[in-house]
Amino acid sequence: MLQIKKNSIYPGIMMLLVFACSKPEKSPFDVSPAESMDPKRLEEPFPQISVPEGADMESPTWKGIDLSPKPPVVPVSANEQKKSFVLKPGFKMDPVLSEPLIREPAAIQFDGNGRMYVLELRTYMQDLDANGELLPTSRISRWEDLDNDGIYESGVVFLDSLVFPRFVFPFGPNSILSMESNEDHVYKFTDTDQDGKADKNELFASGLGRSGNVEHQTSFLTWTLDNWMYSTYNSKRIRWTPTGVIQEPSGNPWGQWGVTQDNYGQIWFQDGAGGVPQGFQFPIVYGNFRVEGGLKDGFRVPYSLVQLEDFQPGMKEVKPDGSLSNVTGAAGNDVFRGDRLPKDLVGDYIYGEPVARIVRRVVTEKVEGLSYLQNKYIDSESEFIQSTDPLFRPVDMATAPDGTLYIVDMYRGIIQEGQWTQEGSYLRTKIQQYQMDDVIGNGRIWRLSHESMPRNTQKPRMYEETGAELVKHLEHPNGWWRDMAQQILILNQDKSVVGELVNYANNSSNKLTRIHALWTLEGLGELKPEMVRSFIKDQNPKIRIQGLRAGETLYKYGDKSLADDYRDAAKDNDPEVAIQAILSANFLKIDQVENLIKNTMESNPSKGIQVVGEQLLEKMAEAKKAEVTKYSPKELALFTKGKTIYDSYCSICHGPNGLGAPTGNGHLIAPAFSGSPRILGHPEYAVKVLLHGLTGGIDNNEYEGVMIAMDSNDDDYLASVISYIRNEFGNSASFVQPEFVAQIRKETESRKTNYSFDELIGEIPKALSFQDNWEVSASSTAYIGVGYPKDPSYVFTFKGWKTEGPQETGNWLMVKLPTAHILTEIQFDSGKEGFPISYAVSVSTDGRSWAKVGKSKGNPGVNNLSWKALGNVNYLKIESLSNGENPWEMKNLTFYAR
Repeated sequence: MLQIKKNSIYPGIMMLLVFACSKPEKSPFDVSPAESMDPKRLEEPFPQISVPEGADMESPTWKGIDLSPKPPVVPVSANEQKKSFVLKPGFKMDPVLSEPLIREPAAIQFDGNGRMYVLELRTYMQDLDANGELLPTSRISRWEDLDNDGIYESGVVFLDSLVFPRFVFPFGPNSILSMESNEDHVYKFTDTDQDGKADKNELFASGLGRSGNVEHQTSFLTWTLDNWMYSTYNSKRIRWTPTGVIQEPSGNPWGQWGVTQDNYGQIWFQDGAGGVPQGFQFPIVYGNFRVEGGLKDGFRVPYSLVQLEDFQPGMKEVKPDGSLSNVTGAAGNDVFRGDRLPKDLVGDYIYGEPVARIVRRVVTEKVEGLSYLQNKYIDSESEFIQSTDPLFRPVDMATAPDGTLYIVDMYRGIIQEGQWTQEGSYLRTKIQQYQMDDVIGNGRIWRLSHESMPRNTQKPRMYEETGAELVKHLEHPNGWWRDMAQQILILNQDKSVVGELVNYANNSSNKLTRIHALWTLEGLGELKPEMVRSFIKDQNPKIRIQGLRAGETLYKYGDKSLADDYRDAAKDNDPEVAIQAILSANFLKIDQVENLIKNTMESNPSKGIQVVGEQLLEKMAEAKKAEVTKYSPKELALFTKGKTIYDSYCSICHGPNGLGAPTGNGHLIAPAFSGSPRILGHPEYAVKVLLHGLTGGIDNNEYEGVMIAMDSNDDDYLASVISYIRNEFGNSASFVQPEFVAQIRKETESRKTNYSFDELIGEIPKALSFQDNWEVSASSTAYIGVGYPKDPSYVFTFKGWKTEGPQETGNWLMVKLPTAHILTEIQFDSGKEGFPISYAVSVSTDGRSWAKVGKSKGNPGVNNLSWKALGNVNYLKIESLSNGENPWEMKNLTFYAR
C-alpha cells in the first residue's frame, strides 16, 4: 500500500526524498513541484521566442501576437494553488489527493465502498511532440480515506502498464472495466487475492474501440439509470445481463471526454474541441435531433482570469485582456446530484474548460419540451470557478459519496495533444514562450464544499451489505448512493428484495426513490406490465416518462399490448410526456407509428412536438433510402430472406429483438444474439449450430430451449438467417455465403448428433489476440501520425499499417509468433482505397522455407482468406502480387487458429 499522513511524504518518489526528509513538518499539499525543478529555469534572461518560419503575421491567427521574453509559468504546491481560486460566496476548495502520489489524473470513479479509482494518463504530452504517448506506462490507482479526515492517504496501483487507458468503471467488489487506446475490447479486471492489485482479466465486450488521435477515441463508459452503458463516440449502447453483454444502436453522442446523467436518466456528453455539452435534449438511444438555439446567446464566451494568449486558435480568439474569447476545449462533466452543497446546485450541469482554466455551471430552461442552456453567471460575466493559476486544468467532475463535488485537475502546462502543437504552430510558440512544456507529472483532486454544511462522513460499505440494506439507499438524497445501490442489486441479481422494490415503486413519497425502484426491478427482470401502466398514468409527468421508457423493455421482449399505452400517451397534455411517447413508439417500431407521429403533430402545436416529429419523419424517409443502398444486391437478398425466416421461426425462442425470449421465471428460452461474441465471431460456429443443433449449457448458462438441427433446409436458407442475425440487433459482421455453408455441410456430413457447447467451441477457429512479444516486420512502413513510430505492429490495431508508397508486387508484411499455432485464416480491413489488388499468404516453421497456402483478390473493406491447415507454424507472411495506385493498407489484422 502507498500511504501518506498529514505530516509525511510518500517515500517512493526519489526526486522528493531529500526534500521530504529535510522538511517533514510540511503537509504533502505544501510540497511545490517547482522545488524539484532545475533552478536555472527560474532565472533570467528568459528565452527569446522568434516567429516560426512561414508564419503569416497579418493573418487572424498571428496578428498582434506578443512574443517578448516572459518569465516561465511555475508550478506551486496545492495549498498555494488553493489561493488562486475565485469562488462564489460560501464555497471552498480543498485538495484531497495530489502529486507525488498521483500523476496526470484524468478521471475518477468511486466504487460501492467509496474507494476512489484514479485514471492516470502518465504518457499524455510529456513533451511538445507527444513522444512516448502510447508507451505502456499509464495506470489506474485506487485510494481510500482510512482515518476519515477527508484526505485520501492510502492507495494501491490497481492496474499498471497500460497504453493510454480510456476509462475506469468500478464493476462490483474489487473489479473494474477498462480498455486501452487503439483497441476494440473492454476487459474486466479483478483482484482475486485481495492484495489490492488486479490479477485476472476477462473479455467483457468487443466492438467499442476506435482509432486515431488519443483525444478522439472512446471514453467514459458509464452505467446509467436505464441499466445500459454509454460511452463517447460510439453509436451504440451496451448492457450487462446474467447471460452476457448485449448491445443496441443509438444516436451519435458527439462527446469526447465525459458522460454523465441527471436524476431522470438524461445523459449528457461533453464535447472536447467544440467546448460545449452535447446530447442533452433527449436520450441518445433515440437518435440525434437538431434544436435551434439550444445554447443561448453568449454561452460560448468564457470568463477567464488567465491572460497568456496560449490558445490553439491563436489571436483570432483572444480578448483585449489576453484571455480566451470563445470556448475551444472542454473535458469532464457532472450533473450535480449530491446533498452537501446548496440545493439550488442540484441538477445543474458542471464541466471544465481547461484552456480557459474555469469550471462552468450550466442552468437549463425547459420550454415546450425543449432544453435551453446558459452559463449561470453570464449576467455578471463570471464563472462558477475561476483560477489565476495558468496550470489549473480541470478535466473531470464527480458527485462524491460525501455529497460534495470533486474536481480533477491535471495541473500541467500543455492541455492540447501533439497534433495541435507541431513545429510552426501558434500554440507551440506560446507554450515555448512560457516554458510550459516543462511542467509535467503533477495532478490534484479537489473537493468543492460549502461553509453552510459539512461533508457526509458516513463511509459506504455496499459490497458487504444485504439486499435489504442496499434497497434502503434508494431513498438517499445523494444520487451517487442511489445509482450505486441500483447497480449492485442488479449485478447481484438479488431477487429477495423484489417485494420491497415493488412497495417502494408504488408507495414511496419520493419520486426519485420510485424511479430507482422501477429501474431496479427492470434490471432484475421483475418488471411487470401493470406497474409500467401505473407509472404511465401517474399524476407526475416525470413518473409517466419513466414508465414509458421502462416499458420499452417489456415490449422488446414480446409484450405488444403496450402499443396502445404509447399511442394514448402521445395525447398527453404535457409536451415532454408526448415527446417521450412518440420517441418510444418510433424506437419500438409499433404499427402505424408514422401515422401516430403525424397525428400527434397535428393535435399538439408545442414546439418540441413539431421539432421531434418533423425530424423523426425525415429519418424514416432517409432510412427507407438507406436500406436499399446499405448492402450489395447479393447481401440485401440474404438479409431480407433472413429477416423473414427469423421473424417467422427464430424469434419465438430468441426474441423479436434478438434479446432472448423470457420464460416468465427470470430465465430465457434461448440466448440473446445482440452483441453475442459467438455470433459475431467466426461464422463456422453459427453454421455448425444450425446444421447439427446444440444441447446443454452455453458459457455456463442454462436455457430452457434446445436448438434442433436444421440441416433439412438448403444452404441459401441457412446463410440467409445467419447473415441476418450477424447484422441486426446492433450487430455488424461479415455476411455468410451459401458456398461456405455447403463447405461446412460437406466437412461434417458424417455427424449424426447435436453438438455440446464445449465440443463445438473446440472445433471453431479461434482468433489469436495480439501480444507484445509478436515480432512484426514489413518491406515498407509509412509514418502514420504525430507520436506514432513507424511500427508495422499497428496492423493489429485500429491505427493500422500501410506502405510508404503505392503498393508494388513483392511488398510484404511478416509476423513471427513466439508459440507455434495451426493457422487457418486471416482477416483484415483495408478501407475503401487501400486494399491489396491481389495477395498471397505463406506460412513457415523457421522463416526460411515457406509454403504458400492461399491467394486472393483484395476487396474494399474487410478481407478474409482461409486455407487447409498445414500443421503448427511460427511464421506468416502476406505478400502483394500486383502493383497499385494507392498504398497498401491493413488494420485490425486477425489470425485464426485451430
